[in-house]
Amino acid sequence: SKLKELNLFGVGVRKKGPIKVYSVGMYCSDAVRESLSTISRTADKGKQALSALLEGAKESETSFVLKMNFKVGAEKMASAIAESVAPRHSTSSEVDDLKSLIFAGVSEKGAAVKGTVLQFDCSPETGVEVSVDGKEQGAVVSSGLAKAFCDVYLDDNCVSPALRESILENCCAP
Repeated sequence: SKLKELNLFGVGVRKKGPIKVYSVGMYCSDAVRESLSTISRTADKGKQALSALLEGAKESETSFVLKMNFKVGAEKMASAIAESVAPRHSTSSEVDDLKSLIFAGVSEKGAAVKGTVLQFDCSPETGVEVSVDGKEQGAVVSSGLAKAFCDVYLDDNCVSPALRESILENCCAP
């Protein structure tokens, strides 16, 4: 599956307790996939693979596509994502800008109902671009924010461990 020139690396789910709130897919470049293909996903408990994945995602165009499985209000959805990014990024005004873009896109629909698609295009050059159901909401031009957004899904405290596991399974050597 492709998104612009990017390839699907893996999929996972974001859970809150027993509830599957949304599914998430990560798309990234062929260059990052090639760099991962030579690294074992099992050696040193996957640390080298996870480190290479995180570094590659932060230095490349990387998109995260969220598809809602459970209805969440606009304010709650925007706040939840902002609260995940905030401890990973020191410029609170940029986190607030991201929250506003998410809120604006979701509130147009009333809520992030089942099937709503939120897309976050992260780039070291352009920052984080936000789209809701294919409609661009705007961007926060911040390389640091883009890297923090990647951390939300890829660092050791990520919100979807299943996504990381799926990416290593699909992209790394055994």
